Amino acid sequence: MLRRLVGMAGMRRLLAVAVTGFLASCAGSPNKLEVKQFTLRDAKPNTTDDPIVRGERNRLLYGAIGVNEQAQRLGQYYTVLWREPGAGEPVEIVFDYQQGATGSRVKRQVRKFDATATEGKAEFRIVGDDYVKGGRVLAWRISLVRGGKEISHRHSYLWQ
Repeated sequence: MLRRLVGMAGMRRLLAVAVTGFLASCAGSPNKLEVKQFTLRDAKPNTTDDPIVRGERNRLLYGAIGVNEQAQRLGQYYTVLWREPGAGEPVEIVFDYQQGATGSRVKRQVRKFDATATEGKAEFRIVGDDYVKGGRVLAWRISLVRGGKEISHRHSYLWQ
């Protein structure tokens, strides 16, 4: 029935349009924000850990000589890889978070980049006394802001 209406050449065009649309929908756009989380709970080396986890623990504890210095590095680490091709205005990566012992209070950390930056890496740490007194991070939201306008954001499951 459809073949009679559009003809054989029309069917080929229709098929080509359908395949192109399908492939374009699968491609998607690359994420502007990628968030990596790591929690350092103790400074003791564990031989059963994955080599990547062991390497990250060693990197974070590098240079901490005494037990007190190592204890100050325990906590949660968030690494944000961002990409936003529109240059011209300064960029801010804003990290809003709530901790277990602070109730509904939202804390904020901000990393700033110059106007020529189109990609970068921002690290956020909740460590030391802030981690011990405030507790672990329960909910978070990370925003990519250029020139005062939010471009993209990511958030945890519990963020409201």
